[in-house]
Amino acid sequence: MTCICEQIAGENIELSKICLGNLWIFQDLNPADIAALNQKALRKKMTKDSILFRQGDKADEMFLIKGGRIKLSKILEDGNELTLDIRKAGDFVGENMFSEQGIYPVTAICLQDTLTCGFTRSQFEQLITNNPKVSLQIIKNLSNRISWLTSRVGNLAVTNIEDRLYGVLCSVAQEHGTIDPQGIAIQFPLTHEDLSFLTGAHRVSITRAIKTLKSAGKIIHDGRKLILPTLKMA
Repeated sequence: MTCICEQIAGENIELSKICLGNLWIFQDLNPADIAALNQKALRKKMTKDSILFRQGDKADEMFLIKGGRIKLSKILEDGNELTLDIRKAGDFVGENMFSEQGIYPVTAICLQDTLTCGFTRSQFEQLITNNPKVSLQIIKNLSNRISWLTSRVGNLAVTNIEDRLYGVLCSVAQEHGTIDPQGIAIQFPLTHEDLSFLTGAHRVSITRAIKTLKSAGKIIHDGRKLILPTLKMA
C-alpha cells in the first residue's frame, strides 16, 4: 500500500525513508501507538520559498521533513538576518515545541518544494503521559545537539577566513551534498549572504575567500552547483 506521503508529494519531491515511527523520539513505543500517531500526523506540502513558521510564532507543532530542504534563520535586533542551519529530508524542525517559552525563535523557509509530516504539542503531551521513556530519548538527543553546536562554535573560532569558510562548506556538503564525478556537490544555492552568516564574516571577505579557494582548487563552481573536489563522504 502506498504511503499517504507519497500520494501527497507526487513526483517532484524525493522522500526520505524515515517516518515518524523511525525517529529517536518514539523508540520503544508500542506499535499501536506509532500507528495511531502516523494516522493522525499533520502533512503539509509547500513550494520553494514558502515559510513553514515565522520567528515569534507560537510553537505548537513539530515537523519531520519528509522531502525537500529548510533553512532556519533569525532576524537580529539590528535587522540583519542570521542563517543558523539548513535541514534536509529526515531531519526535524520545530524542536522549540518542547520549550516552556512556547515560541519559535527562528523562521523556517523552504529552499525547495517540501513535504513535512508533523504532530502538535497536545499529541506529544499525550504520548509523554503514556510513555515516560520518550522523555529520556529527548534528553539524550539534546545532549548530542549541544555537542554538535559546540563543534560549530569551534569552527567559527578559526581566524583564517578561507579555512573557516571551507570548514562550513565541508559541513554543509557532508550533510546535504551529493556524489558528483568531480567530488561532492552542494546542489542548492548558497548566497554570499548565507555564507557570511554561517561563517560570521563580512560578505566582502566571503567573496575574497571564495576566489582564494577556487584558485587553490578546493572548490569548483559548475553552474548552480558548488563542488568540493577533494572532499570524501563520511
